[in-house]
Amino acid sequence: MPADRDLPLPNIARAQFETPDPRRLGMPGARPHPPRILLLYGSLRERSYSRFLTLEAERILRGLGAETRVFDPRNLPLADNAPADHLKVVELRELSLWSEGQVWCSPERHGAVTGVLKNQIDWLPLESRGVRPTQGRTLAVMQVSGGSQSFNAVNTLRLLGRWMRMVTIPNQSSVPKAYEQFDEAGRMLPGPLYDRVVDVMEELVKFTLLTRDLSGYLTDRYSERKERAEKEAKADLARLSGAVE
Repeated sequence: MPADRDLPLPNIARAQFETPDPRRLGMPGARPHPPRILLLYGSLRERSYSRFLTLEAERILRGLGAETRVFDPRNLPLADNAPADHLKVVELRELSLWSEGQVWCSPERHGAVTGVLKNQIDWLPLESRGVRPTQGRTLAVMQVSGGSQSFNAVNTLRLLGRWMRMVTIPNQSSVPKAYEQFDEAGRMLPGPLYDRVVDVMEELVKFTLLTRDLSGYLTDRYSERKERAEKEAKADLARLSGAVE
């Protein structure tokens, strides 16, 4: 899995920065393409710390060999306030289907995630034309705060990830006093908080490599097999009745 080693990652200790190896995960026959990661952030401000953190995470992911896409939430209409064929809605849903893992990053506002981030998730249906756009995909959650460290937003994102039937990794990132953690260019400063982001992205890539080939089996459920069998039995009975008539 090739990594983008030419990326400007000045805070990284290169000797300890390892590209996850599918063979060490017991996946020698894993898909050859890089893990596909979609990143969502939750602020439209010009100086948006959730966007800065998301872009920093993207650089790290690319350094770890992942293929990434960052969705721009500007001009995404409110959920249910536009048709599903709206260009931004189509773009978001197609990116979700393309992805094998996702990163959700929100500011904490009033003790919860922002409407900007929640609106993106609300546009992702549990089911679309028989396909679940998020089921079985891995998820990493992050938040930024203007004050002291808090975990309200990441806890909410975990709840949403579970509801969307995603495999949410154990690690997470919460950045307090975010205005102190980024320089004027929007790059994250070195330190323990940055190192935690690296840990989270490394773990996301590993979990994505571990589960993406098994996603269909991991999410195959008794109740859904039973429902399909009942529908097929009814269809067979209808066809048989039609043939007899």
